[in-house]
Amino acid sequence: MTTQHLLLRGRILTFTAEPSGPDDTHAYHYVEDGALLIADGIIIASGSYATVAPQATAPEIVDHRPNILMAGFIDTHIHFPQVQVIASWGAQLLDWLNSYTFPEETRFADPDHSAAMASRFYDQLIDHGTTTAVAYCSVHKTSAEAYFAEGQRRNMRMIGGKVMMDRNAPDGLRDTAQSSYDDTKALIDAWHGTGRAQYAITPRFAITSTPEQLEMAGALAAQHPDCYVQTHLSENRDEIAYTATLYPQARDYLDVYQSHGLLGPKMLLGHSIHLQPREIDALAQTGAHPVFCPTSNLFLGSGLFDDAGLRARGITNAIATDVGAGTSYSMLQTLNEGYKVLQLQNQPLHPLRAFHWITRGNAVALGLEDRIGTLDAGTEADIVVLNPRATDAMALRCDRATDLFQELFILMMMGDDRAIVQTYAAGTPSKRAGARGNLQTG
Repeated sequence: MTTQHLLLRGRILTFTAEPSGPDDTHAYHYVEDGALLIADGIIIASGSYATVAPQATAPEIVDHRPNILMAGFIDTHIHFPQVQVIASWGAQLLDWLNSYTFPEETRFADPDHSAAMASRFYDQLIDHGTTTAVAYCSVHKTSAEAYFAEGQRRNMRMIGGKVMMDRNAPDGLRDTAQSSYDDTKALIDAWHGTGRAQYAITPRFAITSTPEQLEMAGALAAQHPDCYVQTHLSENRDEIAYTATLYPQARDYLDVYQSHGLLGPKMLLGHSIHLQPREIDALAQTGAHPVFCPTSNLFLGSGLFDDAGLRARGITNAIATDVGAGTSYSMLQTLNEGYKVLQLQNQPLHPLRAFHWITRGNAVALGLEDRIGTLDAGTEADIVVLNPRATDAMALRCDRATDLFQELFILMMMGDDRAIVQTYAAGTPSKRAGARGNLQTG
């Protein structure tokens, strides 16, 4: 039986390392007339069209020229149950959680609602070019089941977990230390490593977990070292102060998690803004990953993430949307706001490093750079097609662009779902017909 090949033609940009600047040509490959050859959800050849095309056997050819083919975007911190919370007016973090987020998340006890919202959530990811996300589900096992089932249906590499929270939350949104362990264990057994799914053990944050629950989370992490661990850290000064009253024996906020055995290279710590020197030392020593959430940090007035300071310590930072406190599903708009946050601290973000960050860079933080985040042969065929001329304003600016780097900067400052021509999940075109930016091919 002959394997059906898919051949995508267009400009190709992929990364082999984090670029130090535009002259760091060893860190990336750019092919003006490039091609990707795909079979069974895997990229089997990548390079110039002249080299790759002869390797195809009776391929389906999709010519995306003059658009740019890049690895699908990776979002390392997003809240699935907050699809109808995004753009809710609020004060700061704790008020916003109590006013909007917690009441909304109680609805995810209903499996039908969870399934309906999962479908809509995945539509948004795909329409914005995101092919992998690390998501917080609600406290309800049903929400995580819906999240993973939808990911399996779409054959996407998705990571997530039900939140563990046994205090300081309303009725209908609390579990117990034991039930959180039991439900998480069952979800890991059912979903971790099933298809492209991977599990993240998810104590929401210190305020909503008792020490007993964090002990259970630590036990799960020890029993399942190949699972991720995700939580929040030092987003807001009131949050930090409240945490100190709940955990008076802890040396600092990070120590709440560290003392329960949760820190390590599989841990993702959302926000990580207001860090103490000891906490930075511990991050560097354990390999845990802070996650920069710029649109959320600006929306809630939380503070400015010190990317350069952490990187100088050898810490690998991820970047994410944090929907629904984050204000866009678009990783392009996340770069837009991230650029501004870093500019305020005299930390320039070159567009090459920016696009590395939301592709291979986030894959490195997840330890998945051998599977996703690049267009290398042998990796999973998660691909986004980008149009730097997607809107009239972008096209007008592009008329004066003289190189690839200017086009990338236009994309990250002006782009959104309209700039996403197509999104391929495991080689399957997945952007909804009629969605903004979608290109119909014959």
